[in-house]
Amino acid sequence: MENAVGPSSPPSPPAQLAEVWARIRGRLREEVGEVEYRTWLRQMTLSAIQGEEVIVLLPTRFLRDWVRGHYGDRLRALWQAEIPAIRRIDFRVTPEPRAAEPAPEAAPAAMEAPRQPPRPAPPRAAEPAEAPTGLAEPLGRAAPAAEVRPNDPRSDWTAPLDPRFTFDTFVVGKPNEFAYACARRVAEKPASPGFNPLFLYGGVGLGKTHLMHAAAWAIREIGAAEGRPPLSVAYMSAEKFMYRFIAALRSQSTMEFKESLRSVDVLLIDDLQFLIGKDNTQEEFFHTFNALVDAGKQIIVSADKSPSDLSGIEDRLRTRLGCGMVADLHATTYELRISILQAKAQSQGVPVPPKVMEFLAHKITSNVRELEGALNRLIAHANLFGRPVTLEGAQEVLHDILRAHDRRVTIEEIQKRVAEHYNIRLTDMSSPRRARNVARPRQVAMYLAKQLTSRSLPEIGRRFGGRDHTTVMHAVSRVAELMQADSAFAEDVELLRRMLET
Repeated sequence: MENAVGPSSPPSPPAQLAEVWARIRGRLREEVGEVEYRTWLRQMTLSAIQGEEVIVLLPTRFLRDWVRGHYGDRLRALWQAEIPAIRRIDFRVTPEPRAAEPAPEAAPAAMEAPRQPPRPAPPRAAEPAEAPTGLAEPLGRAAPAAEVRPNDPRSDWTAPLDPRFTFDTFVVGKPNEFAYACARRVAEKPASPGFNPLFLYGGVGLGKTHLMHAAAWAIREIGAAEGRPPLSVAYMSAEKFMYRFIAALRSQSTMEFKESLRSVDVLLIDDLQFLIGKDNTQEEFFHTFNALVDAGKQIIVSADKSPSDLSGIEDRLRTRLGCGMVADLHATTYELRISILQAKAQSQGVPVPPKVMEFLAHKITSNVRELEGALNRLIAHANLFGRPVTLEGAQEVLHDILRAHDRRVTIEEIQKRVAEHYNIRLTDMSSPRRARNVARPRQVAMYLAKQLTSRSLPEIGRRFGGRDHTTVMHAVSRVAELMQADSAFAEDVELLRRMLET
C-alpha cells in the first residue's frame, strides 16, 4: 500500500482499508486507461478516514486540483460503493517532512490532518507552441520593445518586436547559415546595395520570423552603440498590412496610412504569401515598397516560397522582390535539431537526457516550432508533477504528436514499396485482377494504409482502383488474421511497416 510520507502523517489505515483502496484504484485504472492513470492518478495516497470523509494526498497543488476537478465525483462514488457511510473526499497536498520537530507520541488518525506545505514557487510554464518561433530561447527576457512611441501614429499600424528573437538565440547550422549571414549583414549596414530588399523564404517553423526580429533588434542596438539617432522600425504580417489598408479605405484615411509606413527607416513584412490574389493590397504594397527603396530605407520580407515561385503575385512586384538578396532556410538536419534542443533545454535550466533529445530529433523532423513545442511540453509536465524528464515520459506525454508524425506516410509510398517487395507492377494495386499473387499484396497495402495513414476507408478504397470501403475492411481483417496464424507472414508485414516508417 502507498502511504503518505513524513513524520507528521497519520498512521497507516488498517489492512482491510488498504484492500478497499487497492480495489478502487484498480477500477479507476480500468476505466480511464493505463496512460491517463499513470499521468494523473498513480501518485494518489490514502491518508486517513475521518468520519464520513476520506483524505487523499497528492504531491503538488496542481495535481491535487486536477484530480479533484476531473475525478473527484467518480472517486466518491467508488468509495460509497465500498463504504456507504462515506460522503466526501478531501484532496490535500502531501505534507513535507519536518526535520527538527519530533512526531507526536499518539495522534489518532481521526484527528490528525496533513500539514499544508509552504506555497511552492510556480513552475516555469511552457511557451506556447503556436507563437512565432525562432530556433532557440534566450536565457532571459529582454525589456519590452518600443519600436515606436505610444503617441506615434505608426503605433496603430505596427506590431511589437519579440524580445526572445535575437541573433544570440538563433541556432545556426548548414540549412540556415546563409540566411543568418544575410540578416547579419543587413543589420550592420541597412539598405546596402544588393541587400535591399532582403527576402527570406522557407517552410513553416524554420526561423524566418526569428531572423526578421533579430535583424530589427540589431539595427536598433548597433545604431545606439555607434551614437547614431535610433532608426524607426515597423514590423507587421502581410495579413495585418491588408486589414490596416482596408480600414484606412473605409475611414478615408489612406494618406495617413501611406505616410505612416513610408516614414519608417526599416519595414518588415512577414508571410507575404498572404497577399496572393489580393490585387488592390498588392498594388498598395508595391507603391510603399518603391517609395521606401527609393528613399534608401531597408525592407525585409518573408514568405514560404521564393519570389519566382509566388504565383498569384503581380509580375512587377515579384521582380522587385527578387532584385535584392534572396536567402532560403532549408529543412533542418538531425545535427541542427539536436543543437536547437540543447539550446532550448539550457535556456530553460532543465536537465534533459541526451536520449530524449535524440528521440525527439529523430521523430519530429519537419517543423522546428513543433520540435520546440514538444520540448516545452515535456519540461512543463516535469515541472508540474515534480518528475525528471525521461524517455518513457516523453513517449507518454507526446503520444499524440508522435503518432501524427509516425502516420505521415502516403498511400502512394505504401503501394510503391509493397509492389517492389512482392515483385508486382504498381498498376496491379488498382487493377481488377484477383490472382492470389496480386490480391494478397494489394490487401497488405490496404492494411498498411489503414495502419500508417489517417485516411478514411472510402478514401483508401478509391486509391486502390475505386474499390468499396467494405473491400478495405475485409483486406484489413484478413491480413490481421493471417499475421496471427503465420509468423513468417507477420514478419514480412512488420518489415514493410518499419521500412515505411523510417
